[in-house]
This record gives sequence, C-alpha cells and structure tokens, in this order.
Amino acid sequence: MEVARACDALVAKTFPPRQIGNPASGSAKGTARDQRDFFNKCVANGGKMDAEAAKDAK
Repeated sequence: MEVARACDALVAKTFPPRQIGNPASGSAKGTARDQRDFFNKCVANGGKMDAEAAKDAK
C-alpha cells in the first residue's frame, strides 16, 4: 500500500496534468500508457525510481 502511494506521487510529479487541478485534461508529458508503465516499473522496484528512469519516462 505504501509502495503504491509513493509510486502514485512519483507518477504525478513526472507526468503533470496539462491544466493544474484538472486531471481530466490529460498529461503534459507522455501518454496514459507511459504513465501506467512508469507506475508498474516503480512498483516492481519497491517504490524507488532513480533519476534515469524518470528521465526516460519523459
């Protein structure tokens, strides 16, 4: 549960919404698939993502 929370926060930081406060506006960077892949990779790494992985996601 804690890992998922940490990863969710990392996804939100790495893929900010186009319009602040409106998650339905879509992401300014990447697609939904990119976000999902990033989240799954984060969970697989135990909630720890290095700077390179975050950079590759953009």
